Amino acid sequence: MESSRISLRPFKLSDADDFLKWASDDRVTRYLRWNTITSREEALTYIEKPERGDDACRAHVSYAVSAKYWGQGIVTLALKMAISRVFKEFPVLVRIEALVEDENKGSQRVLEKVGFVKEGLLRKYGYCKGEIRDMIMYSFLSTDS
Repeated sequence: MESSRISLRPFKLSDADDFLKWASDDRVTRYLRWNTITSREEALTYIEKPERGDDACRAHVSYAVSAKYWGQGIVTLALKMAISRVFKEFPVLVRIEALVEDENKGSQRVLEKVGFVKEGLLRKYGYCKGEIRDMIMYSFLSTDS
């Protein structure tokens, strides 16, 4: 997969229809903390009010890709690109965290390919889709690259 096929940028309001194509797919949103988005209005609200971090030295990463692009290495490449860029753009940042459900083996493989370190199992840690689930904590430090 060549990086010229991928661009990284914040969502724009004009992305709402494309965002809705994958955010409305239960297969894609299965492991995401937020529920499947079913309307353009919900998509616009999400784009306008993304999650905000509360600790400047640490950031959280999560990702989703439309099911038709699964297995093509897109997330792995995009994550590598993002990590390289984020540590340059935010020099105070020293740690990127990723929480993955224990049963989400595909996402665990992606993180490990990129160089994230598995730190441990957090039992009954995350509430997702009506259940409290076991989560695995991964991290990537600025000194890891």
